[in-house]
Amino acid sequence: MREQPIGVVGAGTMGQGIAQVLAASGFEVKLYDVADEQLGRATAAIDKGLGKLVAKEKLSEADKAAAMARLDTTTALDALRECEVIIEAAPEQPALKEKLFRDLSRLTHDAILASNTSSLSLTRLAGVCERPERVVGMHFFNPVPVLKLVEVIRAEQTSDATVARIEALAEALGKTAVSVGDSPGFAVNRLLVPMINEAAFLVQEGAATPEAIDQAMKLGAAHPLGPLALADLIGLDVCLSIMEVLQEGFGDPKYRPCPLLRRMVDAGYLGRKSGRGFHVYE
Repeated sequence: MREQPIGVVGAGTMGQGIAQVLAASGFEVKLYDVADEQLGRATAAIDKGLGKLVAKEKLSEADKAAAMARLDTTTALDALRECEVIIEAAPEQPALKEKLFRDLSRLTHDAILASNTSSLSLTRLAGVCERPERVVGMHFFNPVPVLKLVEVIRAEQTSDATVARIEALAEALGKTAVSVGDSPGFAVNRLLVPMINEAAFLVQEGAATPEAIDQAMKLGAAHPLGPLALADLIGLDVCLSIMEVLQEGFGDPKYRPCPLLRRMVDAGYLGRKSGRGFHVYE
């Protein structure tokens, strides 16, 4: 599987993490983004991430240098033509993802097209592709170098061979693959994000502060990170998007996004990436 490069589409937080894990695991990586500036930031972030592993003596300087040498960045989608697997990690915008999958399907013949989507329908994405049986969900969790889970989501059209290949890739990256069906939010986010949404309602109603909610869940439910600190890490815009997908997909009012969450996103208070969310960051 390491003979052909693996493509990563999107050099944001998730794309950076995926590319880092791939390169550190011995894979040649082609990281694509539309902006050279973003690719520069991603390369610096990956170098920093690998440097932390060196500092913790989990990686040698030589291995870090070899991993960075396996990373190639590009603004040309055509550069992914020879990739065996392409992992899409673009923003959670259905129209954008569908266009990417349509273009990648025409560009490549045998590549498996895997989406890191956190909530969108894989069946719908597969439906715009020329070889829908080679489309699958490969949902990593942030921070990718740390968290071991990969949700493998089978679209209605996905073949057994495609699922087996992605499960083998996850194992090669030191991850644990858990197979879930193509249902809105899949498994983790269907459970996790409504909890975050309910925590936002508590803040909106004045029942508790973000600090109190996070402390209560850490001490009372043994969560390593409180739900609102976790929301800031995920990105409040991503949390809102997932709630909207759940509400649309199930038509159930229990998935109504908290108005406070929506107002915070409108204000640009997105969490760690903007410096402010339910908590304030330097």
